[in-house]
Amino acid sequence: MAARLVAVPRQQAYVRAMRETTIASTSGWSRPLIGVATAIGALLAGTIAMWVHYGTAVFYEMIVAGLAACF
Repeated sequence: MAARLVAVPRQQAYVRAMRETTIASTSGWSRPLIGVATAIGALLAGTIAMWVHYGTAVFYEMIVAGLAACF
């Protein structure tokens, strides 16, 4: 029994050479912008967590005392 070719060399439609060029993924968002948005989100989440934990009056007094200590 003779061996048969699975694909004829000139008709290898499923075996193709890869392109030499690559396309870079371009995102509409830059890494620094995502970092800034993440930092703002973390500060906002911390603010809301403190407000829920300490209540409105105590939270306000903490912010005022912190600002007074800075200036």
